[in-house]
Amino acid sequence: MNAQTQVKSPALNSAQQHPKTSLAALWKPALRQAFVKLDPRQLLRSPVMLVVELTAVVTTMLCFIPNPQVSTGLAVQIALWLWFTVLFANFAEALAEGRGKARADSLKAGSQGLNARRKNGQQFETVAASSLRRGNIVLVEAGELIPGDGEVVEGIAAVNEAAITGESAPVIRESGGDRSAVTGNTRVVSDWLLVQITANPGESTMDRMIALVEGAKRQKTPNEVALDILLIGLSLVFLLVVATLQPFARYSGGDLPLVYLVALLVTLIPTTIGGLLSAIGIAGMDRLVRLNVIAKSGRAVEAAGDVHVLLLDKTGTITFGNRRCSALYKAPGVSGKLLSDAALLASLADDTAEGKSIVEYLRGLSTLVEPEPSAIKSIAFSAETRLSGADYNGHSYRKGAVDAVLLYLDIQRS
Repeated sequence: MNAQTQVKSPALNSAQQHPKTSLAALWKPALRQAFVKLDPRQLLRSPVMLVVELTAVVTTMLCFIPNPQVSTGLAVQIALWLWFTVLFANFAEALAEGRGKARADSLKAGSQGLNARRKNGQQFETVAASSLRRGNIVLVEAGELIPGDGEVVEGIAAVNEAAITGESAPVIRESGGDRSAVTGNTRVVSDWLLVQITANPGESTMDRMIALVEGAKRQKTPNEVALDILLIGLSLVFLLVVATLQPFARYSGGDLPLVYLVALLVTLIPTTIGGLLSAIGIAGMDRLVRLNVIAKSGRAVEAAGDVHVLLLDKTGTITFGNRRCSALYKAPGVSGKLLSDAALLASLADDTAEGKSIVEYLRGLSTLVEPEPSAIKSIAFSAETRLSGADYNGHSYRKGAVDAVLLYLDIQRS
């Protein structure tokens, strides 16, 4: 069986597929947030823009104080440009955050309304997944989503972790050893697990990813922190430079209007970089999400900008979420009809993505009339046996991992 691959196109994530993240849907909320962000407490995260807002306030006050050296129209124009600068920076940041929050809402949709069976003594009670706390034990069976990050305390099962890791093939999770950790919002493909929750609501892997995409609680990367320090240093230097101009001017017998000094200060300090720095970081995270890639840290986004060649060790990262059957290859002496009939019978009871794809592929090729469920003895796929199959008309049909089939046939692998 071959894996049918398809590279996901960025066009699938355009504004038509995601109308809530289009500019037309986001600009009004972002405009409102631009005025909300004028609160100096919020601008403390961007000291440069805080300086611009303070100068805008001073210039606005000077508009109402007559000055023969500066016309009122010019003072009003300077004040308007300063307010526009602050509002534009706030609007860019709010627009990036709004797009990120819309993407985060789509990630949250997968876990909204999710229920879990929590162990209560010897019984299990159905509760909302959001009510689970660290230490709770839940039962998860085949076809169900794991409600939160945890450790397997009992059972063995195949888990589809494609939503988190991009790996198309299910992985085996069992109690004990280094294969006991499970992640919330991944699906159990076969069997069952008893999982002890290890993360409270808001602390899971998915919650941390959502917080990064939203950008509101995003931690600054080391480069952003270093750049902030540089911008603050430059602003202080230019503030000292502008502050010394008035004494020099008066010493020379002249006078510089305060409005001009304020405008000069805003012109000299790195306003553009300071205003758009946070928006750039959030936009970088959102750009990856539009390509179906979720970064776990801002540092990873920065590192992605320096990548020129990407080597992948598995096809599952850039293919369909699940492997799909595309062809059958028969061994010498085996007819194509025998192979297709046996593969179909062996896969009817296999609820994994591979088993379903084999049945889907062969129903269009095999001439076998599928028997009634009561006429066959189905053997469902199990993570423990790694086999599936059926007993029909005195014949046994099995499909699974090579070593599992050899063990079933009691043949030693050479």
